[in-house]
Amino acid sequence: MLQRSWSEKSQLTVFHLVQPVDGGVARVVTDLVRAQVAEGFRTVVACPPGGTLASDAAAAGARVYTWAAAGAPGLQLVREVLTAADLIRRSSPHLVHAHSAKAGLAARLAVRGRVPTVFQPHAWSFDAVEGRAAELALKWERYATRWTTRTLCVSETERRAGEQAGIAARWAVIRVGIDLRHFSPDDMVSSASARAGLPQLNHIPATAPLVVCVGRLCRQKGQDILLRAWPQVSAAVPDARLVLVGDGVDREALMRLAPPGVVFAGVCRDTRPWFRAADVAVLPSRREGVALAPLEAMACGLPVVLSDVGGAGESLPPGHEAFGLVPPEDPSALAVALTTLLTAPELRRSLGRQARTHTRATYDVRKTAAAVSGLYQELLHHLLPHQELLGSPRPRTRKRTE
Repeated sequence: MLQRSWSEKSQLTVFHLVQPVDGGVARVVTDLVRAQVAEGFRTVVACPPGGTLASDAAAAGARVYTWAAAGAPGLQLVREVLTAADLIRRSSPHLVHAHSAKAGLAARLAVRGRVPTVFQPHAWSFDAVEGRAAELALKWERYATRWTTRTLCVSETERRAGEQAGIAARWAVIRVGIDLRHFSPDDMVSSASARAGLPQLNHIPATAPLVVCVGRLCRQKGQDILLRAWPQVSAAVPDARLVLVGDGVDREALMRLAPPGVVFAGVCRDTRPWFRAADVAVLPSRREGVALAPLEAMACGLPVVLSDVGGAGESLPPGHEAFGLVPPEDPSALAVALTTLLTAPELRRSLGRQARTHTRATYDVRKTAAAVSGLYQELLHHLLPHQELLGSPRPRTRKRTE
């Protein structure tokens, strides 16, 4: 029966091709690798150098290859596709799982349907660009469905956006998950104690209302929108402070834009102390699938304020939209939402308790990994000969039969 683990039969080999090497995508891949290795899979990860993904995936048990790939298509694309094809051929996987637009482009050109291929967009590429670039990205996604066994979305909103854009894919929707054993409130640590352990906050009064934004410092995450909103928050709550946790290409530009009362904390491998020190978490992204940082904040008992993009609305507990969801690119609406929460401590505590309960019931990474494993098994059950599932020798490439 397919419900048995693959280690009881042949060892299932999954090849993850990934372009982002840090941030949420890298975390999602690392979590999948850890769970898949524990289940007995042989996992291979190919990604560019730099960032945290290569070392984290290797520590989780993956065989890691360097795949030199830029973030955007360019003259190097042919080399990137050929390199990906060679790595996939050498690994002889049962299934290829491509993460984000660039890896999805290279993997599907390299494989062209000869190996079952799952594409996970992690937010649509045609939403990240404008004009001719957006037109080309959309045309590619429509075309590439012929080489995509499943398009895996992290929210119904992401799937509907693809459908409405004319992508005739075979869809699967599996929510992202977080490690709920790691992200949880610490009843033994007060907010004041958490702040005392963060040297970046030494100059801030222990009673100052604190807003934290965790994410790469880049245009996608919208920290510039937050900084434009902050003077309005400061006018209403003069002692409030804002902390940006993370690093990225926009750090210097954001530092020039930042008004008084903003702290740049830099990269932090463990964000729990920041969530435990804060009163509110915020992420004003311009585009997302579903961001992990707000889920982690909610799991720690924090209320969140998010821009209404991707699956943000789906990630909130029922009824939280009125307090935690604002239009994208709207600094004034963002300021109003933050001010409302900062000036209403009982509301904050109530929303935080509800957020904790909702996240712990809905976003367990173990459920996510099990669902992805189930998707793999479903696809291979339909696409591969029965004897191959039982461990018979398999060819390096195979035709799709679906």
